[in-house]
Amino acid sequence: MRLPVTRSGQKLALLGKISDVAAAGVDWIQLREKDLNATELAALARQAISSIPRSCRVLINDRLDVARAVRAGGVHLGEESIPVQEAKRFVRERGMDKDFLIGASVHSLEGARSAERDGADYIVFGPIFATSSKEIYGKPQGLEKLADICSEISIPVFAIGGITAENARECYAQEVRGICAIGVFQKASDLATVVKQLRTSYQSS
Repeated sequence: MRLPVTRSGQKLALLGKISDVAAAGVDWIQLREKDLNATELAALARQAISSIPRSCRVLINDRLDVARAVRAGGVHLGEESIPVQEAKRFVRERGMDKDFLIGASVHSLEGARSAERDGADYIVFGPIFATSSKEIYGKPQGLEKLADICSEISIPVFAIGGITAENARECYAQEVRGICAIGVFQKASDLATVVKQLRTSYQSS
């Protein structure tokens, strides 16, 4: 979920959306505000963490230092972030919470295998369906490649890219652990209903 936070009103809007989504029952929220410096991101993360139930995990995109400082639930690493191995070493050497997660975005089976080998706790694979926010990664990967990833990788796999409440079931059928989305939550008029629909699809897959 991404929203510019250069003005105080926009920051409040983002925090409000985070609170609403957490209250609706999502399990994880990833903060992806790449335009913020470390101090600004840490302040935003602390406010977000303090405003939602402890059952909802906040993950920080890229910034392992910020994730540690605010005691977030984990860090999510992109292909241009620090390597998973380095992040694992950082966590181990600093005696961080054993429940702290390190996740990685991947766009190929080779990338998935590498992330698993290097110690990632989970991977996010996509884009599965066409979506404007993921066009830079090329054509959609599709469900067949998602199925290949899930059959080859033992750590949890999450699907991302163009996922809606309607097509999520197709992803669940490939045995993913869950889905990641932006638009489906930003556009929802009734967040609780959308989350319930997604959970029902997962449980019946």
